[in-house]
Amino acid sequence: MTPRTPSIRPTSLRTHRCGDLRREHIGQLVRLTGWVARRREHGEHLAFLDLRDASGVVQCVVAEHIDARSEYVVSISGTVRARPDGTINANLATGEIEIGEAEVEILGTAEPPPFPIDQRADAVDEGLRLEYRYLDLRRERMQRNLRARAAVNSAMRASMESQGFVEVETPLLVPSTPEGAREFLVPSRKEHGAFYALPQSPQLFKQLLMVAGLDRYYQLARCLRDEDLRADRQYEFTQLDIEMSFVGVDDVLAAISDAVLDAAEAVTGTRPGEIRRITWREAMERFGSDKPDLRFGMELVDLGEVFSATAFKAFAGSGAIKGLRVEGAASTYGRNQLDKLTDRAKSLGAKGLVWIKVAADAALESPVAKFFSDAERDALLDATGAKEGDLVLIVADEWHRACEVAGTLRNDLGRPPVHEGPYEYVWVVDFPLFVGQDATTGRPLPGHHAFCMPHPDDLERLEDEPMSVRALAYDLVLNGWELGSGSIRIHDGALQRRVFHLLGISDEEADRKFGFFLNPFRYGAPPHGGFAVGIDRLVAILAGEENIREVIAFPKTQSGSDPMTGSPIAVEPSHLAELGLKIIP
Repeated sequence: MTPRTPSIRPTSLRTHRCGDLRREHIGQLVRLTGWVARRREHGEHLAFLDLRDASGVVQCVVAEHIDARSEYVVSISGTVRARPDGTINANLATGEIEIGEAEVEILGTAEPPPFPIDQRADAVDEGLRLEYRYLDLRRERMQRNLRARAAVNSAMRASMESQGFVEVETPLLVPSTPEGAREFLVPSRKEHGAFYALPQSPQLFKQLLMVAGLDRYYQLARCLRDEDLRADRQYEFTQLDIEMSFVGVDDVLAAISDAVLDAAEAVTGTRPGEIRRITWREAMERFGSDKPDLRFGMELVDLGEVFSATAFKAFAGSGAIKGLRVEGAASTYGRNQLDKLTDRAKSLGAKGLVWIKVAADAALESPVAKFFSDAERDALLDATGAKEGDLVLIVADEWHRACEVAGTLRNDLGRPPVHEGPYEYVWVVDFPLFVGQDATTGRPLPGHHAFCMPHPDDLERLEDEPMSVRALAYDLVLNGWELGSGSIRIHDGALQRRVFHLLGISDEEADRKFGFFLNPFRYGAPPHGGFAVGIDRLVAILAGEENIREVIAFPKTQSGSDPMTGSPIAVEPSHLAELGLKIIP
């Protein structure tokens, strides 16, 4: 189409973006490009086209017949003018103006899409959305999510660089190392029977960068783990990965806090306040979780003292007795619902669940109320703060299980969607160095990983009471989702071997599996520590999403497949043979 005026450059496909036009552009001749979002006919010779590009939508008035259907790619030239009185669209950024006297040039035709682009995402089957992800990404919501992700990445990079961190890329083909989750393996074509692993994290390499004297490293690292997928987990994920030399816990937490708060401000426009800090023990005692959601109350109550001398056999001799008050729920929970809560507690490993309804005059309605003394009843009401109409749930078991079961019930009954309400960040510190024991060997299992520094106050108990030893390890939690974790690392070779021995890793095995990592420590390793923030999870919450798939351009389904590309797919036998592999039926 020939431009009407030299003000439009013949070599330019557009003069403005659709969503950038405002009242100050009235009277200007513009050329726009994009997709036809909607077409509305007004008589034989008048049509309204909503033109969409990455910046937004603008209404165009076409006074001639043009066969431009939904999702056609077009170029439109016309004059910006004010919308007539009564037609302003307050819900649209360009709602005060329109393009008049529009002339349309079709740049590309389009088949009818498999679903309306402007249809709500939850009204379309997710498998269909992912199969046609390139169309799904045309949605305003998806465009906004990806821009929010870009803003987070940019803010984090700027924060890291302002704090003196240096960006370094680490390898994607690495040796297989035990880091907790199952690895993706890559067969070597050159050496049949040998494999690379795809990195679960840059953990070992970033520590070697500290040995190399880099002092402050960061990377927006791509990581891969072959684990079961869920709303907050994908095979491939991205994290802000950092490591720092000559630091303590406070230094690492301060650096990450600045980056995360900068990222939150970049997306929401508001900077959150200082991130509070609680110990792992306090988190378990009060919330029954090492990733506590602080947006709502319903804190757990320790009832050990209340029932310390009880005659009720289900409570007597328990390692811990945890209570949970559900305000005003007595009338809404009938026997069927209470039985379901009991079944839920049992499915989580509890022996059972005691429920108590508080009636008038502080009477307790429960199958077990007859076993409580008056003093125990009064102490129970005092400890929980329960009043008439409230429901009290009680779990008695060993300490860790009682906390976890009660904490899960707390989340089940009171937790709002992850993106709703205020953003409640919290640092959880002083995690246990070991969690549980191997069922076969009885040896302790590492809480985070085998390279966490034991708390200096607990070192003397390392061999004799390993389960009581704390680690200089810490997690960052937002609205009940773990955003990331980190620790101060062991930089002393002798201490590292002490920890390995507790885990059942001999010197020979350590040298074989970690020699490339441990040997450099013989040449002078600084005290160092680091952290990794899950960018997918952070962006999902800031963007108001419940699932990280909504903030990833091309994610996998929960089963691990990709409907768009068809992966994973079978490969030719000749390709397998080249790698020294074959499929055994």
